[in-house]
Amino acid sequence: MNIVILAAGQGKRMKSALPKVLHTIAGRPMLSHVLDTARSVGADAGPVRPIVVAGHGGDAVRAAYVGADDLVFVTQATQLGTGHAVQQAVPHLNDAGPTLVLYGDVPLTTAATLRRLVAAAGNGVALLTVRLADPSGYGRIVRDAGGSVVRIVEEKDATAAERAIDEINTGILVAPTAQLKTWLASLSNHNAQGEYYLTDVIAQAVAVGVPVSAVVLADPDEALGVNSPAQLAEVERIAQRRTAMALMESGVRLADPARIDVRGSVEAGADVFIDVGCVFEGRVVLGDGVRIGPHNLLRDCTIGAGTEVFGFCYLENATIGSLARIGPFARMRPTVTLGDEVHIGNFVEVKNSQLSAGSKANHLAYVGDATVGARVNIGAGTIIANYDGANKHRTVIGDDAHTGSNSVLVAPLDIGAGATIGAGSTISKDAPAGKLTVARAKQVTLDHWKRPTKKSK
Repeated sequence: MNIVILAAGQGKRMKSALPKVLHTIAGRPMLSHVLDTARSVGADAGPVRPIVVAGHGGDAVRAAYVGADDLVFVTQATQLGTGHAVQQAVPHLNDAGPTLVLYGDVPLTTAATLRRLVAAAGNGVALLTVRLADPSGYGRIVRDAGGSVVRIVEEKDATAAERAIDEINTGILVAPTAQLKTWLASLSNHNAQGEYYLTDVIAQAVAVGVPVSAVVLADPDEALGVNSPAQLAEVERIAQRRTAMALMESGVRLADPARIDVRGSVEAGADVFIDVGCVFEGRVVLGDGVRIGPHNLLRDCTIGAGTEVFGFCYLENATIGSLARIGPFARMRPTVTLGDEVHIGNFVEVKNSQLSAGSKANHLAYVGDATVGARVNIGAGTIIANYDGANKHRTVIGDDAHTGSNSVLVAPLDIGAGATIGAGSTISKDAPAGKLTVARAKQVTLDHWKRPTKKSK
């Protein structure tokens, strides 16, 4: 099967320098969603190389898919209509299979729908249509008295009676390739817009007796295209609603399916609960019984069974064990590994560190570039000073060590197992195992000191 994806439009209404098809839905370019669907459908008939017709911002579109070796890019230098766009792909079309035409700014069409379309085509033509209460702006499907499709008329070229038709053309179609090439070569731009319409091949197919079928969409959302920021937001919410429904069908409990954003994938075990306002990016794996509090962002994280992430946390590239407690207001920066039953409390930041089972940093601490053993208690206000202004250095803290409040550990440093760091200490040398280490100025009281007073006005 040949698959042609039209992605050359300028998208003026987006008012953006970014090519329209690279604007994101659910965290990925619209074009990527279309490509995934195309690959899925094309794989039914064997290997497929989608042909992407690029134009406006074509260099940026190509750059976004460097390394995607299965793609063929062709250029529509001047946008002269959809028929003209498909003409650019003709040298790459194999007559042995049909050609499916898709659009890079229509990301919600499902693989199941396209499989129905391909099946309906058989050896003829099949087009995807939808009925709308307000069909304004779209090409209308004209049928004969027996209900057979005879042609498509664009709104600007339609009569008043044709504009009253509520069945519209989505633009997506399947056609026999050899005949499609002939029809494309015969297209004319004698119409109100002076363009070469792909839709005109329908009348040509009917004229030569090629059967034309129409598959009417049950869900109009599948045909939604994006031409403006408002439409982009509308399609985003539909995509997110689909994802929320899939999560709930798998057993995840969502406090409100309208207030979750998945910009990647979420794999969840049993009895997972997700509160409102959460954002998931990249690949996120949630073990059994995980609870995610409100307004968290998780990017590329694996969360172990029974762990709770309280509200307003930012976790990136973190692997967290079972029965841990994170937050509220905690931040994990790449790359963090936390063992079972680790507690990271409010206003604690952890970066490029490992904390073993049972360790705790309950509040107001920074743990950077550290290897922390088991059952370690990092006191409030503890800072691991890992950066000397040019290089990062590592700190190793042994099992069962304790740091007192308001301590500074100046890396590189080794805190021995069972060591205790006195509160308010600045530690710049290794602290021995099992001993109390204190590094602070001796407290002094000045008996004759007087507080300064303001002069009278």
